[in-house]
Amino acid sequence: MAALIAEAFAPLPVSDWLVPDRAARRAVLAGNFEIMVEYALTFGLVYVTGDRSAVAVWFPRDGEPPPPPVDYEVRVERVCGEWTDRFLHLDDLFDANHPHEAHHHLAFLAVAPARQGTGSGSALLRHHHARLDAKGMPAYLEASSARSRDLYLRHGYAVGEPFRVPDGTPFWPMWRRPQPPPGR
Repeated sequence: MAALIAEAFAPLPVSDWLVPDRAARRAVLAGNFEIMVEYALTFGLVYVTGDRSAVAVWFPRDGEPPPPPVDYEVRVERVCGEWTDRFLHLDDLFDANHPHEAHHHLAFLAVAPARQGTGSGSALLRHHHARLDAKGMPAYLEASSARSRDLYLRHGYAVGEPFRVPDGTPFWPMWRRPQPPPGR
């Protein structure tokens, strides 16, 4: 799953800033995503399509936040090497912009590049949104590209004021209120 997320995220502008070395980028990203996917298997929710071409990683935030991953900074340094400070800076930006009210946080939605635009990501979103809507629970995410921002807008998210990494690459915080069942 981490390799799939890295493959989908490697072409994003923020990945150029996180790991400027294109030759190292995918491996570094996969190592970092592995930490978070492993964490999600304990404290979150992971959905994968049957053909394993798409994955969604969610973290419920409906009470006290879970403890951080064990030895997080040590593990990040081990996999991110010379770019560790950039990953930790991005973590700080995410923390500073994260809402405090109860919600589910979509940390990653990744679709294999050859399958992007086929509806796999939307299917994963609809699946979890149905659960959230039934509970009356909102959702939050940070869109990392204009294309993903537009996808989330189509799924009922409202976009907030972007925040940026040091090179100016934006992230758009997005919030989705629970939707009423059709016909109401």
